[in-house]
Amino acid sequence: MSSLNLREGESLIALDAVDDGGFAEVEATIDGDAESIVVHRDGDAVRAWLNICPHAGRRLDWAPGRFLRSKAGHLVCAAHGASFSVDDGLCVAGPCRGESLRPVAVKVQDGEIVLA
Repeated sequence: MSSLNLREGESLIALDAVDDGGFAEVEATIDGDAESIVVHRDGDAVRAWLNICPHAGRRLDWAPGRFLRSKAGHLVCAAHGASFSVDDGLCVAGPCRGESLRPVAVKVQDGEIVLA
């Protein structure tokens, strides 16, 4: 797995543009390529992962920027139903149980979600 070559402090999206408890899809340059990233907001806390399911390498969203959430609050892959914990990206149900989404370090700075 290659390291993520990101520009620290690069703004991804305004914090208030992501619903509390919701998800957003943003793009950032990683290793020279534009990559889709899933951002999850929990109050003032944010987490992010590459928008790639470890099961089959497909995007998690069912339409660009539109994500499924289970009744338990897990992020659900639209392709094959794998469910991921929003706390740590671990697959808790489905075809890739035990694998994890690839994290992207983010933080909130001046009301913006930025690369950390």
